[in-house]
Amino acid sequence: MNWPLFFLMVVMLVYGLYAIHSATWMRDQAFAKSQLIWIAICMPMFFIVSLIDYRWVRFGAIPLYVVSILGLIATMFIGEKRYGARSWLDLGPMSFQPSQLAIIGGILTLSLFLSNTRAMPAFLRILGCGAIVGAPWLMILIQPDLGSCIVWVPVLLGMMFVGHIPKRWLILILVIGLALVPLVVHFGLKPYQYSRITTFLDPEADPLGDGWNITQSLVAIGSGGWAGKGYKSPNSLNALGFLPHTIVHNDFIFSVMGEQHGFLGSVILISGLALLFLIMLGISMNAEDDLGRLLAVGITLLLFTHTFMNLGMTISLTPITGLPLPLISYGGSFVMITLLSFAILQSIWIYRRSPR
Repeated sequence: MNWPLFFLMVVMLVYGLYAIHSATWMRDQAFAKSQLIWIAICMPMFFIVSLIDYRWVRFGAIPLYVVSILGLIATMFIGEKRYGARSWLDLGPMSFQPSQLAIIGGILTLSLFLSNTRAMPAFLRILGCGAIVGAPWLMILIQPDLGSCIVWVPVLLGMMFVGHIPKRWLILILVIGLALVPLVVHFGLKPYQYSRITTFLDPEADPLGDGWNITQSLVAIGSGGWAGKGYKSPNSLNALGFLPHTIVHNDFIFSVMGEQHGFLGSVILISGLALLFLIMLGISMNAEDDLGRLLAVGITLLLFTHTFMNLGMTISLTPITGLPLPLISYGGSFVMITLLSFAILQSIWIYRRSPR
């Protein structure tokens, strides 16, 4: 195993339990217990998948992709609506978000496709990538889950780059995509999604309405100062109820940690996450074949995008998208997807044969 990656993953999981408890101790302690149960359930899966040769993905990628598509279709008809998006399936004792399974299924299927079609003309390979990503992406957009849609963009472009798609095609796709952004913003977004964009551009325009969450997040992080207000501080904005209690344990978990541990604690947390991504990139560079390299890059970009968007929205660097912070934020289905991702990375490392 890649023990530095495993050690950091466990440290972050434990820190995540602490962060969730710190964010919810004054209201409801069930979230930390629920997260611990999910981790305990998913850890055996992590070890099992880690020890399976990642090349077996050729047998499981398409079935997983099909299951995720069926999950997205089911969500369209019987999904549970939360925070303006119908993106959850209620499975009795648990809820599941099929869009998170869909992107893992998409990464596996894209890796398999790109690693086996190098002789195919670039245009046909691009069409194939578009077909693989297009169906789940459109269904997620209809929900509408803008955050999950955004995650697909860097994952797809990064995997196509590593998958030997010529750079001129990637530049053309990027230019066309950027040209379509204004049309999507003005005609393709729901009113609450459009307000998130305008709030991101000017949080002070409506500080008591749409700009409340980001304004309080900035105040909370800033008030932490150098070393923070400390654990369970009665004077914290979270304890006083200024941070949104319904999502503070997932979307705004960094706001709580920034206020509680200050600049120093925030730098340590971000440094730990940065080290994780450097190790992931090292695994991709040491992968034996294109399949392993594509899988590692896709997973790294998936988790990095989640991290960048989550941290960014708490400090007004990115719009609020509702993406959780890997290993830290509360969320059972996302814990499962994250640990599955780390298991695949471990498998790529374990079964490397000719490190570069």
